[in-house]
Amino acid sequence: MDVNAAVAALAAIAGACTGVIAMLAFRWSERDQARPTRTSLHTDAVLPPGVDTVLSVLRSSAVVLDESDSVVKASSAAYALGLVRGGKLAVEPMLQMARDTRRDGEIRQVELDLPRRGTGRGEALAVSARVAPLGSRLVLLLVEDLTEARRIEAVRRDFVANVSHELKTPVGALSLLSEAVMDASDDPEAVMRFAGRMQIEATRLTNLVQELIDLSRVQNDDPLDDAEPVRVDELVAEAIDRSRHTASTKQITMAAGGTADLHVWGHRGQLAAALGNLVENAVNYSPAHTRVGIAARRITAPGGGGTSQAEGRGGQIEIAVTDQGIGIPDKDKERIFERFYRVDPARSRATGGTGLGLAIVKHVAASHGGEVTVWSTEGQGSTFTLRLPEAGAGRDRSSRSHHDHTTNEPLTAPEVLP
Repeated sequence: MDVNAAVAALAAIAGACTGVIAMLAFRWSERDQARPTRTSLHTDAVLPPGVDTVLSVLRSSAVVLDESDSVVKASSAAYALGLVRGGKLAVEPMLQMARDTRRDGEIRQVELDLPRRGTGRGEALAVSARVAPLGSRLVLLLVEDLTEARRIEAVRRDFVANVSHELKTPVGALSLLSEAVMDASDDPEAVMRFAGRMQIEATRLTNLVQELIDLSRVQNDDPLDDAEPVRVDELVAEAIDRSRHTASTKQITMAAGGTADLHVWGHRGQLAAALGNLVENAVNYSPAHTRVGIAARRITAPGGGGTSQAEGRGGQIEIAVTDQGIGIPDKDKERIFERFYRVDPARSRATGGTGLGLAIVKHVAASHGGEVTVWSTEGQGSTFTLRLPEAGAGRDRSSRSHHDHTTNEPLTAPEVLP
């Protein structure tokens, strides 16, 4: 009995020890799980309260670095710009700025040109980088993309330079001609000749100022604020009347054709100016005894399967202006819609061109939700096609009487009715 009692006592002691060991092991496991790992140190938890929220709403690319230069937090824009790769800041000048700021606590800012990722054309990405301390261990890097701002500034500088040059030409000519008139005061024939030249230069100056005003308006005003259904027939008639005198002088025939009773949606004044510029260019750059045609038609919306679908989705109106002029070289086709760009500067000045007409057409088309395209062959002529959204009311009226004119084919050389 004494032996059995001893064995039972030893078994009870062994069971109690096992329970104690199991409890200690469980506690140790919980402690080990709660201990921060190396990976968890680089999470949002190390950021000061509220910083993560602020960084998420910033428009700038944001990167937060710790004392070992590892990335603690980076916005998606920072990855898109190629600033962060493999958990590290990939731009050495920015990394050096961060180290200097961590050392002395000074805020630093610099502008850099970085290679653009994903392009083989060597294009530079202009950025502004600002580094500031964030707490005692972290450094915040904010990067602003300045590429578009620099492009706009370059365009503005070119525009100012071009305007200055274009204004100096007629103003200088007027100054010289006025002196010539004064010197030839006793020669009526010379006075008449110089006065005629002064009138031409004054007209050119007036046209330039007016087109600058028109371009400024179409760039700054929203045409849809005063949008209304506009009859295409009336726009075509106004454009023809605008160039009728010049066409008559050169014995150029102007003819309108295509589908009648079409309506576009937009600002009447801007649309009339755009189409008028196209017709005026066609007449100015066409030789004598040729023909200029203006044709309009309806096309179905992209993906439409017929007239009824086009009406439901919103169709487009194409207005094509075709001439038999000198044509446009292939190298110039992509640039003819730039402000002040001229294919033949000498001929443009001889015809009174300012180089702004097609730029106005492009802006009007874009602001109305449309586009302008060009087809041209040197020595054979050009076709400029203006595509605009069709007005709903006009579409409903004209679809019943001109149902068979709807087509999907491009209008590159419109039919001209005599």
